[in-house]
Amino acid sequence: MNVGKVFLVGAGPGDPELITVRGVNALRQADVVLYDRLAHPALLDHAPAHAERIYAGRAAGEPDLGRQDKINQMLIRFACNGHIVVRLKGGDPFVFGRGGEEALALAKASVPFEIVPGISASIAVPEAAFIPVTHRGVAASFAVFAGHEASDASVSGTDWEVAARIPTAVFLMGVERLPTIVAELIAHGRNVHTPVALIEQGTLENQRVFTGTLGDILSRAADARPPATVVVGDVVSVREVILASVETSERRSVVSREATPAFVKSG
Repeated sequence: MNVGKVFLVGAGPGDPELITVRGVNALRQADVVLYDRLAHPALLDHAPAHAERIYAGRAAGEPDLGRQDKINQMLIRFACNGHIVVRLKGGDPFVFGRGGEEALALAKASVPFEIVPGISASIAVPEAAFIPVTHRGVAASFAVFAGHEASDASVSGTDWEVAARIPTAVFLMGVERLPTIVAELIAHGRNVHTPVALIEQGTLENQRVFTGTLGDILSRAADARPPATVVVGDVVSVREVILASVETSERRSVVSREATPAFVKSG
């Protein structure tokens, strides 16, 4: 029997139109689609009617309990049975998506596979909120951190020294740990007046943006719900300058919470 093939596809940051053409073409070939919680349901419509659709996601805070090993085995089994398999993952497969683990498992099993990059929420979600992760004269570098702790105790946690000093720190899936993120950044020297944005449901129609500082973001974003991306740094203030030039009607459509406009660097 001929061995099939696995496509590890990045679904993009949320909006179903932000998947790549290559990702859509992979879905159109699929016999099986294993999709995650953050992959937009509309993307499944690109797969043929006969394709089996299998939910492989995990709710926020739910323990892993060997889930990844089961997914790896499913990918191998379906491909070895001659199927074209799409593993559809939110954002980019290799940015906190465990795509590297799946690629290693497939390579070890001699299963043909292809990586289809996706637009990472770490860049696209801030963009959707008018926040550039870098900006001339404000931030020349940025870093991306997992907003949640790894379930595997052998995996190192957040390097707070780096997070506190990088001009722009982006935390993916950071709602539940927002109090920890704020406390650790301040404890490691980040100025309490540093601008912060929390973007809920980024790139989707129901996107909400909460802005403030490390000193008050917890109260400003008290009713935020996952999934959400947290941006820490002076680039958040660029948003206010951009919004000042946006038509009033459009401004209302993208803003739900705002800090006092202040395009200044924190000390």
